[in-house]
Amino acid sequence: MKTNILLAALLAVASFPVKAHAAQPEKDFAAYLLAYFKDDTHSLYFATSDDGYTFTDVNDGNPVMAGDSIASQRGVRDPHIMRGNDGYFYVAMTDLHIYGKQKGYRTTDWERPGELYDWGNNKGFVLMKSKDLVSWTHAKLDLYKKYPALDVGCAWAPELIFDENEGKIMVYFTMRRGHGKTKLYYAYVNSDFTDLETEPEILLHYPDTTKQILDADITRLPDGRFCMMYVVQESPAGIKMAFSDKVNGGYVYQPEQVDFEPRSCEAPNVWQRIGESRWVLMYDVFSVTPHNFGFAETTDFRHFTNLGHFDSGVMRRANFSVQKHGAIIHLTKEEAERLKEYWKSASNSKHKN
Repeated sequence: MKTNILLAALLAVASFPVKAHAAQPEKDFAAYLLAYFKDDTHSLYFATSDDGYTFTDVNDGNPVMAGDSIASQRGVRDPHIMRGNDGYFYVAMTDLHIYGKQKGYRTTDWERPGELYDWGNNKGFVLMKSKDLVSWTHAKLDLYKKYPALDVGCAWAPELIFDENEGKIMVYFTMRRGHGKTKLYYAYVNSDFTDLETEPEILLHYPDTTKQILDADITRLPDGRFCMMYVVQESPAGIKMAFSDKVNGGYVYQPEQVDFEPRSCEAPNVWQRIGESRWVLMYDVFSVTPHNFGFAETTDFRHFTNLGHFDSGVMRRANFSVQKHGAIIHLTKEEAERLKEYWKSASNSKHKN
């Protein structure tokens, strides 16, 4: 993979303390940014939308950050992007390349023996931070090394939310300890966004301990409560909700599955339509070929309307396909235009060279 343009956007890791102050006013938002990855490159991609229905990749379907340039396993998965309340953007991703052996990055199927740590068995995450969505710092977080007593078997799908009570960024994620079931954990990130400062703790106690749960996504509701969407590996694997008055625990189980898939799906992400009291649930439908994203819409987090899949309903892709595990945030018009212009200029320069 050619990474000269991608690496030009990557800066050395620097210290930018997280400070709590007023977030970007909602009235300024005028666009959407979708972060996603693809299996063939295990890299990060961005797409923007002005209306929240049609998304256009900013780099014409090419990565904005190469996984082989930032991850210990030479690949990233499951990107989650968050707008901080300090003027920065934050990204957390799984540090894992599931085709590392085929790509020649390792001689074994997995980073560690599968008979000891099962499928995937990665050790942690990649954390990135940016003021402008173009130049990024990054850090590799090895949970297995940092917390040896946890015997981390895998650490997947990290997501971020600012905990106003703690005044810190909380990262929550899927983790398997040894050969156990995957469960949902949380911890707090340090002020430099380079490491954890608390040991991972259980985020949700699922009533059926024989089931694996994964891929949590937390939304703060207008009434101050928190809704957590997550995946339960039942038949089929699908998305359920739990509610709490606090972000880091106390979630109350809801038995209903809220996606509209006859077969399995994963990776829920909820985002609000700008200027409206409507939220979109987006999820990865890995059980169809080619895999796609599914969408549902709600105004009350009780009733959901099926919006179909990309390109088979109201949601559209302009210049990309076969995306996986995405997350969406709001942008101002200026931020969206600056991002698009940067990658347009970078593409033009690459073609000239």
